[in-house]
Amino acid sequence: MSEPTAAREPIRGWEGRFLEDFTVGDVYRHAHGRTITQTDNTWFSLLTNNPHDVHSNADYASRTEFGKPLVVSTLTLAIVTGLSVSDVSQNAVANLGWENVRLTAPVFAGDTIYAESEVLEVRPSKSRPTQGIVRVHTRGFNQDGVTILEFERAVLVYSWAGRPGA
Repeated sequence: MSEPTAAREPIRGWEGRFLEDFTVGDVYRHAHGRTITQTDNTWFSLLTNNPHDVHSNADYASRTEFGKPLVVSTLTLAIVTGLSVSDVSQNAVANLGWENVRLTAPVFAGDTIYAESEVLEVRPSKSRPTQGIVRVHTRGFNQDGVTILEFERAVLVYSWAGRPGA
């Protein structure tokens, strides 16, 4: 029988970036993708009280220029934002806003969405000495590499010194 070994300290996983970890010009290709289903689209339409038939009525949608139901655009925005969290806002205090949101191609059930973000600005907060503002341009694209959505987002992020538990 072998000797017992000392307990090892667990290795911590990725915990996101703090203010000092961001550099203007860096581009993060976010690790995960998300395939959107019609169930996702139906539930999001119901949760947000969006009754437009183009999202939930296949017969109606078949007679539009798209030929089939469209994914609700705000669901696409939410998914692309979510794909960026681990790289951009895992250590955020709060989102400060989204600007210049552009829907550049339709999204349908069955599409797989990916995202990447470019750091546009990093600066310390004037009113919160242990936090700062990071502004990114995020692009969502489908399985064919077609850009389906773009936006800029500003996030209030903890610095290393200001992180919870520091």
